[in-house]
Amino acid sequence: MEWFEQAQAAEQRRDWDAAIALVSAHAECYSIDPHRHDSHLWHVDLLARADRLSELTERALTDVHARRRLNTSLRERGMEAALRNRAKDGDRGALYVLVRLLCETSRTQEAHRAVQDFGPDDQYAHQIVARFRSPSGGAQ
Repeated sequence: MEWFEQAQAAEQRRDWDAAIALVSAHAECYSIDPHRHDSHLWHVDLLARADRLSELTERALTDVHARRRLNTSLRERGMEAALRNRAKDGDRGALYVLVRLLCETSRTQEAHRAVQDFGPDDQYAHQIVARFRSPSGGAQ
């Protein structure tokens, strides 16, 4: 698998363009071939690590893996406003990431407000906040 070793080497030297080009040629979301699916996940991760957030955002419209990786990347970069916008636009994953971020930084009231604003009927979002409000669940 020559392309695989080349992609790994490109990734190690942070040559994102080369790594992305090599991996994307072998990537297929939900492929019955597990290697193609793994390559898809690798491709999405490379896009995030290369700071290609606009490309990741475009893919996130139809690709759940890109959407998850984008939301994680936004959190890692401290892009809370972008998470809020995605939650406002109906991305439940972004809402959950935002709520966890707010709760983990001792802002449970803000987290509760975000749930009320963006997912008032979303039981899972309410559960995240409730876990942090409970004595054993984390910050109060």
